[in-house]
Amino acid sequence: MKTIVMLSGGLDSSIVLALAAKNGLGPIAVHYNLPFGLYGDKENFRSSAKGITERLGVPLKEVFLGEDFIEMIKAPAHGRGKNFNPCIDCRIFNFRNAKKIMSDEGASFIMTGEVLGQRPMSQHKQALRMIEEGAGLEGLILRPLSARRLPVTIPEKEGWVGKELLLDIHGRGRKRQMELAEKLGVRDYPMPAGGCLMTDKGFSRRIKDLAGFKPDFSVEDASFLSIGRHFRISPVFKMVAGRNKGENEKLLEMARPGDIIFNIENVPGSLGVGRGEPKEEDIRLGAAIIGHYSDIDPDSEHPVLCKRHGDSGGERVTVVPASEKELSAVRI
Repeated sequence: MKTIVMLSGGLDSSIVLALAAKNGLGPIAVHYNLPFGLYGDKENFRSSAKGITERLGVPLKEVFLGEDFIEMIKAPAHGRGKNFNPCIDCRIFNFRNAKKIMSDEGASFIMTGEVLGQRPMSQHKQALRMIEEGAGLEGLILRPLSARRLPVTIPEKEGWVGKELLLDIHGRGRKRQMELAEKLGVRDYPMPAGGCLMTDKGFSRRIKDLAGFKPDFSVEDASFLSIGRHFRISPVFKMVAGRNKGENEKLLEMARPGDIIFNIENVPGSLGVGRGEPKEEDIRLGAAIIGHYSDIDPDSEHPVLCKRHGDSGGERVTVVPASEKELSAVRI
């Protein structure tokens, strides 16, 4: 017997993985990485997924979502939640991927940590049924944490899983899950949060801005959303400023030919990467923003080196650091 366990690395899916391993279901964990990089707590969830599979001795398959995923989120057939989240289409997309892995691995069904009523858009009975049908997995998705409140699945009918796996948890509370995690020895999981990146208000503002000004955005464009401070300087020019040395270095790694690099000279501070076709005043504002996030006198002029990535030379633009009012006008 083999089963695919869709593992976010959070509390609920980690419990399900532990239950599957304890009951000899031959779990293979599948962890999805969004094409936006590791924003916010996502790095903690990925680390948790790796940690629990290592402790349980369970194989882990990481799936890096790419252009197909980007095309799906641009125009989701079932709409979005209150932010940018196309939850139903996203779940269908991921279950279709899991179905292929299930076939490739010779597994019999799929298990998830979904809890009835926990997420308003995708975890009510009608949505769960719609997702199963859309993925072509009717009866083959077992949600053990809420199984007693849901229609009986094929694994239950066939006796592949014991009744001790089937619980009746529902709603947004996590008390029962935390008690169960303690019994199963599931520890060091990230604290339950608000869901995936596209339900995050701050991240949603970034991706809405990108989709609004560049509807044909790519994975490469989306990867910039995960790092730094974001500024929409003009309809055709956007800049990202690093928050620290590590982000400055990462931005340089992610920059591509033609991007504008903003680098303040001789003092510690932020590095900026601008993408698009800026006018002269856009360059000056970008330089002033970098000045604001650097260790210089806020009332004094200072040169900022601005150059196309990959080019030698560049232009030194002398600016006074941007004010809070100027930042607020363009901050995403």
